[in-house]
Amino acid sequence: MTASALVSIVEDDESVRVATENLLRSLGWPVMSFGSAHAFLASDAVSRTGCLISDVTMSGMTGIEMHALLISQGRAPPTIFITGFPNPHDEAVVLANGAHAYLEKPVESHVILALVRTAIQP
Repeated sequence: MTASALVSIVEDDESVRVATENLLRSLGWPVMSFGSAHAFLASDAVSRTGCLISDVTMSGMTGIEMHALLISQGRAPPTIFITGFPNPHDEAVVLANGAHAYLEKPVESHVILALVRTAIQP
């Protein structure tokens, strides 16, 4: 499948970031990845992102804080959160804020692919 919408990955764990990036690229998705929320927010990818995959717990700025900022700016794309430390409070917050999904690591590849497809569909 070849897609045109950019998928941005914000993940401070390099192995997870690279694996997710490689998976999506192998199926034709254009992907940009970032090691922090600040790096993503400082990039031109924000305005081009059709789907955002973000870790929840990152140093500096969490994925939840980044998402809230994007919402306040009217620039929040469909967002898939992934976390190694799931908790009901974070899940409730991100879903109430309109997140596309909240998943526990490790996430199976077919789940990520299905969620990206549904997030990007018009």
